[in-house]
Amino acid sequence: MPTPVGRPLSSTAGLAALLVLAAVLLSACGDGTQDSSGDDRPPSAERWAGTWSAAAAAAEPGKLDGYADTSIRNVVHTSIGGTSARIQLSNLYGTRPLSVGHATLARASAPGDPAATPGTMRRLTFSGRPAVTVPAGGAVTSDPVRLTVPAAADLLVTTYSPAPSGPVTYHPHARQTSYLARGDRAADTAGGAYTRKVTAWRYLTGVDVLGPHTDGTVVAVGDSITDGNTSTPDANHRWPDFLAARLRTEPGAPRYGVLNQGISGNRLLTDSSRWSVSGGPSVLSRLERDVLSRAGVRAVVVEIGLNDLFKSPRQLDAQKLADGMREIVRRAAERDIQVIGSTLTPFGGHRGYRPELDAVRQDLNAKIRAGEVYGQYADFDKALRDPHQPLRLRPAHDSGDHLHPSDAGYRAMADAVDLRQLKGAVKEAVEGTVEGGARAAR
Repeated sequence: MPTPVGRPLSSTAGLAALLVLAAVLLSACGDGTQDSSGDDRPPSAERWAGTWSAAAAAAEPGKLDGYADTSIRNVVHTSIGGTSARIQLSNLYGTRPLSVGHATLARASAPGDPAATPGTMRRLTFSGRPAVTVPAGGAVTSDPVRLTVPAAADLLVTTYSPAPSGPVTYHPHARQTSYLARGDRAADTAGGAYTRKVTAWRYLTGVDVLGPHTDGTVVAVGDSITDGNTSTPDANHRWPDFLAARLRTEPGAPRYGVLNQGISGNRLLTDSSRWSVSGGPSVLSRLERDVLSRAGVRAVVVEIGLNDLFKSPRQLDAQKLADGMREIVRRAAERDIQVIGSTLTPFGGHRGYRPELDAVRQDLNAKIRAGEVYGQYADFDKALRDPHQPLRLRPAHDSGDHLHPSDAGYRAMADAVDLRQLKGAVKEAVEGTVEGGARAAR
């Protein structure tokens, strides 16, 4: 018989109910720590979203045999929180299978610290197994693990390789300190064994989270300006970091994670050598891997084109660059992904400045502003340029090399993104771009 409303429970039944309630609360918290995302809106259905990423940029020079008998503790900064997590490992530039004998995930005890918060160390598995072999040129995703992942927090992702594994797939310009230790120290909570500091991310290309406060993912793809070159190390002051902060704090903003898929030296149309620490595969050639296939992707912000002007062979036809950008829009629209383009930023005073190069930049920017390239765009040129010398960066926004922004400049770029456009109608944006392209062709 059902218990009538208001009828006291027996002591046994009451204890059982309390135990069930405690189990539910513990499951919701993962490790007993609240999610610090600060999102007080009603939860949506749980879904996967990207909280951090780094593009596989090159094969690490001088590491043809990998990191045998070494633990690599990558420190990464989350953009959105969740209650479960999984990671992606890449052997894109490897010529032999990569053997990972032990992998773990934990919350850092303090920003940038190699020590883990007690109680948060999780051993990762791959299809139920504690070790995995990543084929040459391939990638793997771990099984999900229960862990409360706060937004704007540092995670420690550690991999241990017992044997030589071939060239290392890495992201050289991390602007973040990570750590190496001899032997299998993947499960170490203390950071004492991690005595070697490094400034690149190795093998790790993504962390996803599952949670009720995740609406999806926005991907920032581009060159060194997106990669955050010249931003303050270990400060998370790249423009995608500032964009993530806006999405977390501004009323009505979509609850998106932000993935940074910038590669220093990257181009829109032309691939660089696999051994080049500044270049990587072109945006068009890596679009599927680095953007369209990411977990929960809803939108992409594109910042690209300057290196097509700078690097040999130079592309000085603005129409060909515009056509490449339109291809991004077309391919994204096939997946119902919104594209926000951007104008190319000024570089007057930089050692690579040439009037003929800037003429192409301005021609391309005119096409972007006229709606002939993207349906929506962020005017990064306007956000950064000096109003008194518009071919140059504003002094407060200049890192000093007259090409890359300062921290204040990166913040200005993030502020130039209209958050409403991230949720815009893809069909309308694509139709506008097609019409603009048709006008340009006439």
